[in-house]
Amino acid sequence: MTTPVLLFAAGFGTRMGVLTADRPKPLVPVAGSPLVDHAIALMQGLKLGPVVINLHYKGQMIRDHLRGREVTYSDESDALLETGGGLRKAGPLLGGSPVVTLNTDAVWAGPNPIAMLLSAWKPEMEALLVTIPKPNVHGHLGDGDFNHDADGRLTRGAGDVYSGLQMIRTDDLTHITDTAFSMNVLWDRIAERGGLYGVSYSGQWCDVGQPESIAIAENMIEASHV
Repeated sequence: MTTPVLLFAAGFGTRMGVLTADRPKPLVPVAGSPLVDHAIALMQGLKLGPVVINLHYKGQMIRDHLRGREVTYSDESDALLETGGGLRKAGPLLGGSPVVTLNTDAVWAGPNPIAMLLSAWKPEMEALLVTIPKPNVHGHLGDGDFNHDADGRLTRGAGDVYSGLQMIRTDDLTHITDTAFSMNVLWDRIAERGGLYGVSYSGQWCDVGQPESIAIAENMIEASHV
């Protein structure tokens, strides 16, 4: 049995400035490869599929880049739906629950985070988020997002940073009336029932959300190969 995957690739990437004037952020190169290729590389050798990518800004360029690969597209050209709305729209293409979702604007150095996520998943969980301890975070401007309790449940707080990678059950999406909404809406519903869990990543992680983060990410990757 395989687990479906949604790659989030629909954002405008406005913080990247001129780098996204002529291309979507997932095609910005880091260490010689576009960001979306770094994300897809994490899935190699794992029991994952189908793989769906959501599209909005300059989506045809992503289609062209990935032509010939086994991916399906959830087209949000008419309206950007945010992460929660994007997951709900992609649901019929994903074909099952739980789903792995992954942002395409970060790079990793260390153990495969998706393999770690799949190994840590337990049937009683409704959502399992991969979080990054602050000493392992690079290129990120925000504070921490979550604290872990002794059982691995998450609460809001300035602890670990959310990595953009999770495994989540999608049942609650049918009960949210907004068309466009953040994943936070779904997480809050799950947390109220005690079903929001986290697993902390032992490697290094870089948020490539701004031009200065590219060099930081490349240095992080190079250091991991020494």
